[in-house]
Amino acid sequence: MKLKGRQVLLCNCERTMALDPAKLARALGSDEPPTIHSHLCRSEAARYSAALEDGEPLLVACTQEAPLFRELAAEAGHEGELHFANIRERAGWTGDKADLSAKIAALLGEAALEIEPAGTTTLSSDGICLVYGRGQEALDAATKLQGRLNVSLLLADDDGIVPPHRAEVAIHKGRIVAAEGHFGAFSVTVKDYAPVIPSSRAGLDFAMARQEAHAECSLILDLTGGTPLFPSAERRDGYLRADPRDPAAIATALFDICDLVGEFEKPLYVHYDADLCAHSRNGQTGCTRCLDNCPASAISPNGDEVAIDPALCGGCGVCASVCPTGAASYRLPRREDLLKRIRTLVDTYLGAGGTDPVLLVHDGRHGEEMLSALARFGRGLPAHVLPLAVNETTQIGHEAMAVALAAGARAVLLLADPRHPEELEGLRAEARLVNALMAGMGHGGHDRAEIVAETDPDAVEAVVWRPRDGTGPAPHAFVPSGLKREAARMALTALNEGAPEPATLLALPDGAPYGRISVDTDGCTMCLACVSACPTGALKDNPDRPELRFVEQACVQCGLCRRTCPEQVIALEPRYNFTPGVMEPVLLNEEEPFTCIRCGKPFGTKSAVERIAATLAGKHSMFRSEEAARLIRMCDDCRIEAQAEGGRDPFAMGERPRVRTTQDYLDEAEAEKAEKTKTAGRRSADDFLIDK
Repeated sequence: MKLKGRQVLLCNCERTMALDPAKLARALGSDEPPTIHSHLCRSEAARYSAALEDGEPLLVACTQEAPLFRELAAEAGHEGELHFANIRERAGWTGDKADLSAKIAALLGEAALEIEPAGTTTLSSDGICLVYGRGQEALDAATKLQGRLNVSLLLADDDGIVPPHRAEVAIHKGRIVAAEGHFGAFSVTVKDYAPVIPSSRAGLDFAMARQEAHAECSLILDLTGGTPLFPSAERRDGYLRADPRDPAAIATALFDICDLVGEFEKPLYVHYDADLCAHSRNGQTGCTRCLDNCPASAISPNGDEVAIDPALCGGCGVCASVCPTGAASYRLPRREDLLKRIRTLVDTYLGAGGTDPVLLVHDGRHGEEMLSALARFGRGLPAHVLPLAVNETTQIGHEAMAVALAAGARAVLLLADPRHPEELEGLRAEARLVNALMAGMGHGGHDRAEIVAETDPDAVEAVVWRPRDGTGPAPHAFVPSGLKREAARMALTALNEGAPEPATLLALPDGAPYGRISVDTDGCTMCLACVSACPTGALKDNPDRPELRFVEQACVQCGLCRRTCPEQVIALEPRYNFTPGVMEPVLLNEEEPFTCIRCGKPFGTKSAVERIAATLAGKHSMFRSEEAARLIRMCDDCRIEAQAEGGRDPFAMGERPRVRTTQDYLDEAEAEKAEKTKTAGRRSADDFLIDK
């Protein structure tokens, strides 16, 4: 059977799964039922080798033996694409007695999609390694690494260390008080830095301690057992930690760090579009969601924008999840590909006769381990729970959850690792937003989007097998496209059209990325500073007359307009507006234009000009006379003309000096020469008279 140009090879893993080829073919729209193998990785490996001979892309429904299949393909010289799908732990190994054909078809359909790969950046390591620890364990670890890496040992505590009879590594004592940088380019600041004395006998002695020292290295092995040197330390490439009391953990760290020499390709997890960023304008700070939620401190302010350091980025995707405009978007996979995968899973499942689908989003580490544990030691996943593997669960935003629900999913479960709580708050905010929207439409929103942060497989099993009240939203046929907000609006509009209680306006919690602003028109002077500050174009002016207009769909509630307003007359109102008018500009304030008292041309608002006149006329030194005060009520051109006519031309200057020429210099020299000759003649006559 072929699926999207790929030959599909199915195996029931020694008949431990029930696979119906006819139902799978119908579900996937194929006229050719697939061949069901039972031992494709062993006794039927010849059939796999035969499929390789065609040179076509292959989709093998097995991930456990993927290394073997890749090895066989390499030996056969196969240059076509190889893809693998796990239908065993994710579907076939289950205690659910329902027909699994719809679910397996959905998993195969999703696995066959063409996904654009993320870009990469290159990081280099020269093997310079700093081992930072305490006691004999740190010295032993550094000694074992020497010869494989260029090692230096920094001891925070030297108690109990026997001086080595041969100086294999450079030993120093000190305490790291600051660390920064990334894999291949770390920098540390050390307090009380001192080298070991070569004559140390019964214990290590140190001398010539320095108050502060700085060092650079490519790798850091932290064996102190204390507070990590970096936030979200597990995501800091090149920085490895191990409990000094755990020999197995130390051995694993030594094994892993030895491989970190050379050049490495790192995915560019996040794409940043500065044109969409609502961080800052004119020195005023607006949206800080990505800065507040990045656990690795990889994002920093950069003027009106932010800067994302790809070398520091750990790929958690929280910034993309919480970004209200889509300026930060995840690339592993792209938003377009993620939404396509979601729709393919749900659509294929429902099209094959499945009912009440629940989307289970999980990552490839914690999530895969949980699903494997459920399948091997528990009841596995129910037939209606559709697993979706992503790089990080925390990359999921409200638009992806809304698309899944609009496609017909009854709920979205987000299986996350509770050992990284600093990464979960952004995901919780997105889930709360979806639940609030679903509740407002009458869909029941307390568990439509649910975070499952558990390390106990039994607790995860209880959630996925829990009966759910009511029914899911009716599926809607639409293709999510555009930026983050456009995709979300398409899904939410579809959900509202078939909702039990269709909404027009829904109040949202503070911090939601949707809403409007209100303006106190009595205090507004129509200075339009808010228009220039708005980063999304939600606030607009009218070039022909004093008007302030607002497009609600574009507002991300960043607050820049409120912070910029000199009169402080702007307030934010988080809400979701389902009406079509949300896309059109609405008038917030307008004023009668003030016309120039000299030429009649409109040049400002009446209230603003009158306020300036009341403040300056007769009070400021430049406008004490009635004639000078009239200048305030004139347009720019007339003001200059009036000043010029009154003899107070602001551009008037003294008489321009004549340009000096060469002849001027020659005439001056000639006159000076003549004067000297005349003076000499007078002195000669005087001398004659004196002599007489």
